Order: sequence, then structure tokens, then C-alpha cells
Amino acid sequence: MSLLLAVACAGPDARTPATGPSTPSPGPGAQGTIDVLVLTATAGFRHASIPAARQALAQLGARHADLAVTFTENLADVTPERLASTDVLFFALTTGELAFSDAQKTAILAFVENGGGFVGAHSATDTLYGWPDYGRLVGAYFQAHPWTQEATVNVEDTSHPATRDLGGSFRLRDEYYTFQDNPRGRVHVLLSLDPGSVGAEGDFPLAWAQEFGQGRSFYTALGHFDETWTDARFQAHLLGALRWAAGSIARVPGSRTMHVGGTGA
Repeated sequence: MSLLLAVACAGPDARTPATGPSTPSPGPGAQGTIDVLVLTATAGFRHASIPAARQALAQLGARHADLAVTFTENLADVTPERLASTDVLFFALTTGELAFSDAQKTAILAFVENGGGFVGAHSATDTLYGWPDYGRLVGAYFQAHPWTQEATVNVEDTSHPATRDLGGSFRLRDEYYTFQDNPRGRVHVLLSLDPGSVGAEGDFPLAWAQEFGQGRSFYTALGHFDETWTDARFQAHLLGALRWAAGSIARVPGSRTMHVGGTGA
């Protein structure tokens, strides 16, 4: 099974092979691998942690034989043809109104609705406000980050692949988001901020999962700092998310049929 992680980044040539210092991960399309296309493109604020995110994800691919991770900052790489050989599309620290064409937007929706996986991290919710279908896909839009500090994160589902290694709660220094509307009720909330740990009251979901057509979508609000990406707990969180997002795909590599049409930009 292949996994596609897409991260959009600004820069002239951001394609980087997902290999670590020793053992490389299987190449895209290898039998039994998850093809992940990571997009780190930004059209707004650019996080200083993008290099750390890329390195951490490359190391995950090097350590786990079922992951084949590819990086790009070129929006033109997100095509129906590329998505047809991808399992999970990952928006890592993307921001702003990325200049996807209407055809690309339609292809992204069709990819997930027909069984592909989508993963978003941190500012993936600070992306594509002008495309409401993307808001449905990622689950919510960013509103503010009122707390940048160490806080307690509650694990609401200790059995989900993305959270089962995290215990009942954990402490983490990060930039904690609030959202324009609370996604609870539309999505399955996995992590939430303990409001008392930041001197607040209310309900603040931080990570969630949802079925999207025949596919799956996962989002985590964590990931602002380099130290978050190098934290073993966060890496376990992402590894479980990638495997879960790819789990809706029952196919041999290259066998997905893309039906591009229907809802679009």
C-alpha cells in the first residue's frame, strides 16, 4: 500500500528524497509501501520549523519500511497523474491562498473522495480560506494562537493509531490554535487542549480524523516549533496518522482509478 504526503514550501527547488542518514525507505510505488507526498508551500507566513519538519518526515521514511516520502514546494507537482500514484497527500505547515488551479482543486477532492488520504499539520488550517471545500477537507480554519507555551494536551481517543502511544495526556510546548468554528460534531476529535493548563475555559480540539467520501482526512494543530517535530511522541502521532489515512486504500500500487469531476473550486 502506498502513502502520499504533500507539503507545499516556498523555494526554487524543494524536492528532497525521503531518506535518512543510513537506510533509505522504499521508492514510490514499491509493493507494500505508503506513498506520501509532502507539500510545504507557503503563500503567507512561513514557519521556521519547515526544515525540521522535512527532516523529521524523511527520518520517519528511513526508519519505517512501509513509508516512501517525497517532498515538493512546486504546486505544479499536484496533478491527477501524480495523485494516482499517491496514497496520502500531506500539507505540512502550508499557509495562505496557494495558487492551485480549479482543475487541481477538483483533482485533490477527487483523490480523497475516491479513497486517498489527506494529512494536515499545524498551519494547514491557515491555508486556502477562499476554497470552502478545502475547509471541509481539513476540518476547520485557523482563528488565532493565543497560547505559545507549555500546556497539557488531553488524549480523547487512546485507541486511534495516531494517539494510542500518547497515554491519557502529555505536556508539550507549542503554539496552540483556536479555530473559526469548533469542528467537534463534524469530526472525531483525538486531542484537545486542557484549558486549565493555559488559564482558560472552553473546548479546544487540537487533532481530529474524519471519513471523507471513500477516503480519510486527518489534522493535527501541533507542529509550530522544531522541537515538536523532533519529539518522539509527535513523530509517533504522525506515523499513526499516515498509516491510518492510507488505510482506506485497498489496492495494489498504481491501480487507483481517478474520477475527476463533481465538487471543485
